[in-house]
Amino acid sequence: MPVLKSFFLPYRCMRVVPLGLCRSPAYVFDPRFPLPGVTSMVNAGAMSGSGNLMDFLDEPFPDVGTYEDFHTIDWLREKSRDTDRHRKITSKSKESVWEFIKGLLDAWSGWVVMLLIGLLAGTLAGVIDLAVDWMTDLKEGVCLSAFWYSHEQCCWTSNETTFEDRDKCPLWQKWSELLVNQSEGASAYILNYLMYILWALLFAFLAVSLVRVFAPYACGSGIPEIKTILSGFIIRGYLGKWTLLIKTVTLVLVVSSGLSLGKEGPLVHVACCCGNFFSSLFSKYSKNEGKRREVLSAAAAAGVSVAFGAPIGGVLFSLEEVSYYFPLKTLWRSFFAALVAAFTLRSINPFGNSRLVLFYVEYHTPWYMAELFPFILLGVFGGLWGTLFIRCNIAWCRRRKTTKLGKYPVLEVIVVTAITAIIAYPNPYTRRSTSELISELFNDCGALESSQLCDYINDPNMTRPVDDIPDRPAGFGVYTAMWQLALALIFKIVITIFTFGMKIPSGLFIPSMAVGAMAGRMVGIGVEQLAYHHHDWIIFRNWCRPGADCVTPGLYAMVGAAACLGGVTRMTVSLVVIMFELTGGLEYIVPLMAAAVTSKWVADAFGKEGIYEAHIHLNGYPFLDVKDEFTHRTLATDVMRPRRGEPPLSVLTQDSMTVEDVETLIKETDYNGFPVVVSRDSERLIGFAQRRELILAIKNARQRQEGIVSNSIMYFTEEPPELPANSPHPLKLRRVLNLSPFTVTDHTPMETVVDIFRKLGLRQCLVTRSGRLLGIITKKDVLRHMAQMANQDPESIMFN
Repeated sequence: MPVLKSFFLPYRCMRVVPLGLCRSPAYVFDPRFPLPGVTSMVNAGAMSGSGNLMDFLDEPFPDVGTYEDFHTIDWLREKSRDTDRHRKITSKSKESVWEFIKGLLDAWSGWVVMLLIGLLAGTLAGVIDLAVDWMTDLKEGVCLSAFWYSHEQCCWTSNETTFEDRDKCPLWQKWSELLVNQSEGASAYILNYLMYILWALLFAFLAVSLVRVFAPYACGSGIPEIKTILSGFIIRGYLGKWTLLIKTVTLVLVVSSGLSLGKEGPLVHVACCCGNFFSSLFSKYSKNEGKRREVLSAAAAAGVSVAFGAPIGGVLFSLEEVSYYFPLKTLWRSFFAALVAAFTLRSINPFGNSRLVLFYVEYHTPWYMAELFPFILLGVFGGLWGTLFIRCNIAWCRRRKTTKLGKYPVLEVIVVTAITAIIAYPNPYTRRSTSELISELFNDCGALESSQLCDYINDPNMTRPVDDIPDRPAGFGVYTAMWQLALALIFKIVITIFTFGMKIPSGLFIPSMAVGAMAGRMVGIGVEQLAYHHHDWIIFRNWCRPGADCVTPGLYAMVGAAACLGGVTRMTVSLVVIMFELTGGLEYIVPLMAAAVTSKWVADAFGKEGIYEAHIHLNGYPFLDVKDEFTHRTLATDVMRPRRGEPPLSVLTQDSMTVEDVETLIKETDYNGFPVVVSRDSERLIGFAQRRELILAIKNARQRQEGIVSNSIMYFTEEPPELPANSPHPLKLRRVLNLSPFTVTDHTPMETVVDIFRKLGLRQCLVTRSGRLLGIITKKDVLRHMAQMANQDPESIMFN
């Protein structure tokens, strides 16, 4: 929710202003007769007096101010409640030293929560990284000295390991060596092949079973739901303790199974679960959904920080991609949480290289202006890949939701895992973990590299330093690696479409980067060989002399990875920062920027939605994206309910309905609240009462106040109505009433209404004409109208 003052200044002449922001004598507000199009942000409780009769919100009772599941919070009310709480603490702090200390503790509680989030998120990320390394290698063999060692740890701790054969050591045995004492031959290959498939199936089966039985919300990436929750939607249990535990465990299992998915997106969900857990320990956040979302925004930044080792990129990711309301205070706290999380991960050192970054690179050649053309081509490829992936994946996920396929999630995961393992094992570039693949594709070819990608034909007379190896003709290993990479690229493109969205934790960052890195590395090798064999061409003549180190194929892999990730997610600024933090390649920001912007332009030409927004719309969540533009010339009267032919609006009168009447109205309808009017004849608007608070207030009144029966008159005025002497005791519920509901006139343009809903985070607004109630517009009505104007199915919006 943006700052109110900056938002309302342009609309001052339209009279859509909060009380107190405009001091003109023309704006005189009377809560009994609100001006058309005028609204107020004044706390309803401050305007409500206390009568002689008992008001059941004078003393708070449980669950008041909370929201039901799958409903949207009222940002304005949450902001008002926090302001009242802060004002009360400030006034009390002057009374005694103890109250002053309590005020300091309240002010510091936000920083304490950020510290705890960073510590837990960093610890969980380090444990996940270590467990994934071990379980990924477990599919191929086991360490005899310590079975919990990964292949690399086992060989580097062995005294019998040589540098030339650093991947081979007696302590590490493949399954064929362990079971049948054979390391070579067809039988050994087939046995290792079968063990690889069996371990992958076991990991995937355990993961999908745990998710289905214990925490159904632990599936998927989590970022579409996090975006929706941060916009004000309530999904109870999505950030719960069981979800945190199961997602952490199953994330290790699914990444180790070799499926085409990553752990980076789900780590944002894990960090937000940590944020939700710690915020529940402090009443400042547990009792205010708006403040809780500030914590969750910072937790999302910490999640990206530990996922990529990119604390600054994490803050920008939270700001650009997931957060809906991001004040300056949240920016500072996000930075602190990301810092603590990164420091914790660095202390654990899961990568064993004493570095925070996942894919550290060190190139020895600068990039040249002529290379911008292939970089931009990679950006075009990234945009096209992003568009293809989003359309195909959404079509498959929609088919999963609408057919019998969705009834068999375990079978789907097993089948996809089997296909992935069977196809992936023969190709060395798909057999290894995706993170290792990206790391190899990013690396520059030094004198000590043993990868096939570095199998160049060396000049025996070369006497250059190790770090300045000139461009060389490609050898047999490079050409073999090229066609293997081409096959791996096609496989990754296809299998990722079917993998993302299954009922297991599944991230998209790493698979997208792998697709781009493979394409980029092949383009880089092609440009390198072109420059070597045709250095006299005009485009190479000025910067690529014979015997010089001109082209770095690893840089092209890095640019391609950024382009494909940008094409899928539509990130720009945060993507570039994450990439240079991820690799340490600060010098190559311009190529990354060029590729990221190009991929976004190309992808946006085919559709504005990124993969996360597309899944939000697929699931029918009520997410009003700030990036969407509404340019249609419709009015509030075209969208409000009731429409022609529909029953009249369900309303409450201020002093003429009985408790039974209200309970019957609540029972027969499922509305979130009811406008309160003077009478059904006048329809003059008084305020708005929330359904949940009405139910709780009536329930508590029956328990705590004598004389409240079904025939008791319920009134929302200061003074009770005149009643006959033998009438039952009336029930006063004035504090349940919001005396300043947001209102617009029936001729307000929908462009303005959409902007108001988007920037103020409203649940509903009332439509009036000269103070007379005409109808109501909810967030669901706005979203359905926008979908209808975009020629989409308006019924796809399922929640309010």
